[in-house]
Amino acid sequence: MLRTKQFPRVSIAAAVLAAVTACVIFAGPSQLKPSGYPQLVATQPLPEMSGEICLEMASLQEPKAPLRTASANANRAPTSDADRSPLRIIHDTYPTYSAIGVDTNSNEIFLQDENLFGIKVFNRTDNTPPGAAFTEPKRILGGLLTKLEFNCGLYIDPKSGDIYSVNNDTVDRLTVFPREAKGNVKAMRELHTPHRAYGIAVDEEAQELYLTIEHPPEVDVYRKTASGEDKPIRTLKGDNTGLADAHGIAIDPKNGWMFVSNHGSASSPTKKGGRFDPPSITVYPLKATGDTAPIRTIAGPKTQLNWPAHTFLDREHGELYVANDAGDSILVFRETDNGNVAPTRMLKGPQTSLKNPTSLFVDTKNDELLVSNMGNHSATVYRRTATGDVVPLRT
Repeated sequence: MLRTKQFPRVSIAAAVLAAVTACVIFAGPSQLKPSGYPQLVATQPLPEMSGEICLEMASLQEPKAPLRTASANANRAPTSDADRSPLRIIHDTYPTYSAIGVDTNSNEIFLQDENLFGIKVFNRTDNTPPGAAFTEPKRILGGLLTKLEFNCGLYIDPKSGDIYSVNNDTVDRLTVFPREAKGNVKAMRELHTPHRAYGIAVDEEAQELYLTIEHPPEVDVYRKTASGEDKPIRTLKGDNTGLADAHGIAIDPKNGWMFVSNHGSASSPTKKGGRFDPPSITVYPLKATGDTAPIRTIAGPKTQLNWPAHTFLDREHGELYVANDAGDSILVFRETDNGNVAPTRMLKGPQTSLKNPTSLFVDTKNDELLVSNMGNHSATVYRRTATGDVVPLRT
């Protein structure tokens, strides 16, 4: 027998009244200022009740037959479409920049907006004036025809200026647009990709395109001109690879290396359970395929890796840049580093304006480092060799 303690209804009513009164007292003034955090904006008094207060508990003690009958009747009830306009709309109008690319020939910056589904293009030297909310883009690419939804990876062809955009969550497509594309236009080429694609790198000499897949973690390599249902020409995956929630990717065709950043969540679709590995950068032979183990791994507390997102290899100076999302920092390693090593430079601190940086580009032509920040709707520009807590050159 289930025994329950009976409380006087007066006591329960008093408790409810106290809770409602507390809500009203702490609701604050009628005019609230945006705080960036959830706030109590309204309260509604509870209606007076009689009889059982714990209606669900009382109903559980009733025979189940009437409930089954009511459920069956509800399933047979006619349905109709209700075309109603919303009373009001809550809409986030701020961009969330998941990736950044630069066309050094046209002096343009491309920012991929994961929140508003599009790509915004700016002049490379644009700088938001003090007091201004944002800088107006010179053109915007977006709309249903573009299939730009939840896109994470971005690559700008250094010769043609073509835009390669990688979808992560919904349409499972790599879309390719001409440099001047704007508005709601179809891609000139599409490639059907595995679900959860994230990073992109291109070997221009071999005309091969590399994509990381978060889960199950793998690296798929396609012909650069692949389209439609074309399949990878090789795939890196398996327990020996050390891939664990793969994100960013960078390649060095000259030395024959491939770098992959891993968040560390490791699991297999064919095995029960999983594990959490330390965040890492795993390094492979450029043409690695199958279940190939890394030749080097950068991981450990000295690295300060924390949700490493996109990476960029400065081949001219032999440096690997990492957008360290959860660390609000940019980490720079030597491309020959291995093990639990500290970065040679780190960009971090309140003056940097870095907030959840997810992507970066090293412009060796202009000796600048450009970063997209998901956490504060901005892109920040620094000197290539910037280190410590330094103010951006432009924002």
